[in-house]
Amino acid sequence: MNERSSVAELADILRRDVERYPEGRKLPASRALTERHQVSPVTVSRAIAVLVAEGLVVSRPGAGVFRAAAFAAAPAVSAAPTGRTGDLSWQEIALSADSGPRDLLAAPVFATLRVPPPDVIDLNSGYPHASLLPERLLAAALARAGRRPGAWDRPPTDGLTELRGWFARDIGGHGGPVGAGDVLITSGGQNGLTVAMRALAAPGSPVLVESPTYAGILAVVRAAGLRPVPVPVDADGVRTDLLADAFAATRARVFLCQPLFQNPTGAVLSPERRSEVLRIARAAGAFVVEDDFARLLVHADAPALPRPLAADDRDGVVVHLRSLTKAASPNLRVGALTARGPALARLRATQVVDSFFVPRPLQEATLELVADPAWARHLRTLGAELRDRRTAAVAALHRELPGVLGPHRPGGYHLWLRFPDGADDTALAAAALRAGVQVSPGRPYHPAEPPAPHLRLSYAAAESPAQVAEGIHRLRLAYEEPTG
Repeated sequence: MNERSSVAELADILRRDVERYPEGRKLPASRALTERHQVSPVTVSRAIAVLVAEGLVVSRPGAGVFRAAAFAAAPAVSAAPTGRTGDLSWQEIALSADSGPRDLLAAPVFATLRVPPPDVIDLNSGYPHASLLPERLLAAALARAGRRPGAWDRPPTDGLTELRGWFARDIGGHGGPVGAGDVLITSGGQNGLTVAMRALAAPGSPVLVESPTYAGILAVVRAAGLRPVPVPVDADGVRTDLLADAFAATRARVFLCQPLFQNPTGAVLSPERRSEVLRIARAAGAFVVEDDFARLLVHADAPALPRPLAADDRDGVVVHLRSLTKAASPNLRVGALTARGPALARLRATQVVDSFFVPRPLQEATLELVADPAWARHLRTLGAELRDRRTAAVAALHRELPGVLGPHRPGGYHLWLRFPDGADDTALAAAALRAGVQVSPGRPYHPAEPPAPHLRLSYAAAESPAQVAEGIHRLRLAYEEPTG
């Protein structure tokens, strides 16, 4: 076997080997297994963990791995169905009383999370490539967190005070309008969006959203039984003249927006419109949910970032959402919701009913991570890498597909590509996948019928700037593919 051999294959080999050992006999050391089977130590460790979970072996730290007593051969666990023994058709009737099929709501989210085959270039995912993430820094933070006194005690439902204080300073600045008492720790950004929508809007009511907007936002809004109402976005962010009209027409009490590096357009809300958004929402008696998802993904050559809307809000209009997940790891699902007054109490009640609290070891590890001087260095390195990938993407688009890059300023990790009228973005995304590159069709980003065909291209998930350029070359080949 070589390094690419799966954990399942090695576990199957070791499972057969264990049958030859008497009870209590020690298995070969991990180093010997690594050399014998030509795999990584991680693969060996995970294969051993499979056998431990099956009860075939026991692991004794410092001593080794031994065949378990009272061993009985157990079949390997399979994800394949074992055969249906009953009639499941009754579920269609039971589920038809719901508001609609949830798989349709979740389809764009599944598409964003889909990991492409190894030979397909990923220009779709919203998470940076694994090589851009601080895995060693995270491992060290987790190890230190596990040694903290009380690390496995139950945390406060709102989150650790120290972590809430760090988020408050990061959002509002030192001495700003946001304090630790205004912060609620959440299980990442998507959980924060879900909590905010369920807490602030009654089922069936309208919620104003940018158009286009992140497909996950639309999924959250619809899953909460709410009605998304589009407000168009241009190169300067949401159209505030249309925002005022939308509030007047719908009497909505929530506007959900991404003022910084908006997904999918990359637009940054202009200074003039920032104050207008707050003024219009305050006059409508409505909340602004500010999804500040990309602040830690700023490019190395970007100008100074505008402050969060929450930093300029003293009337409790803004409910701010921040997450560390994209800049740290998809598995570090830690974020924060910021609000004041009765809105915070409503958010807190919704969160505790849904999930009680965010696990304390994860919060402790986050504190260790952000307090490490290497965290700031990582963010600078990430910013430089994103700049290089963006530069490669823009150059490749001008060379391969001139004219598709619109007026929006590139930022964050994605580009919004406009194709000629009559193009089918869904068919183009499918053709791109056949050509070996994965991108997102634009249709799921629109709450209503899309005004034009678009693709969203993410350059953060690519392994290198050269791979970004190659992916765009493959996209051009797909665009030129005959349609029959």
